[in-house]
Amino acid sequence: MPVKEIPQEARKLGRISESLDLLALQHAPVGEALSIVSGNVRNSGARLEVRVALRLGQMPGIGSASN
Repeated sequence: MPVKEIPQEARKLGRISESLDLLALQHAPVGEALSIVSGNVRNSGARLEVRVALRLGQMPGIGSASN
């Protein structure tokens, strides 16, 4: 995978996290579990961005998944 695609993957993690949050609101019996997973996915995307920035320097597109 080319390095320029890594921020795109981090943004995908952000969108997945948002989807899980919506599911959590719609399905109360498993809402808490979905919220926990959503937070973990969101944090993973943010950590991925930070690691890329630290190892390769600031890249275009870095910072959008943690919003």
